[in-house]
Amino acid sequence: MTPRIDSASRLISASPQTVYRAFAEPGAMERWLPPDDMTGKMLNFDFREGGSYRMLLTYAAPQQGQGKTSEDSDEVEVHLTKLEDGRKIEQEVTFESEDPSFSGVMRMIWTFQSQDDGTHVTIRAENVPEGIRPEDHDAGLNSTLEKLARFVEAEG
Repeated sequence: MTPRIDSASRLISASPQTVYRAFAEPGAMERWLPPDDMTGKMLNFDFREGGSYRMLLTYAAPQQGQGKTSEDSDEVEVHLTKLEDGRKIEQEVTFESEDPSFSGVMRMIWTFQSQDDGTHVTIRAENVPEGIRPEDHDAGLNSTLEKLARFVEAEG
């Protein structure tokens, strides 16, 4: 079976450097990274190439078996494998879960392409665990991009 690749993109009315800072500044990702139905809490944050962060994502309205780590939460460990200021962030994401359908390392590549009216932001997720339903991942990626846009456009 071929590893699954999911992606989403959006034009954001901010410079690539402003978008990049939304990742690099402590506390910022907690505000925009979790999809609409979740909240985030940063457990560890070391933003540098070779560094990592650990985040706890909690569902606002938990449903039976919804969380990957517990009934109502997902805990992720993210290793920052490549950083290009204002251009690209490459990550390796591992979910804390006893469910084998969420095992493995998902590679996420965020790219920021400057355009006249802002930055075209693309998320490419490679080797997506089979336990993540494509429609849920699509909704989550697009929700995150919308929240990122609101966050950086309000800052700018």
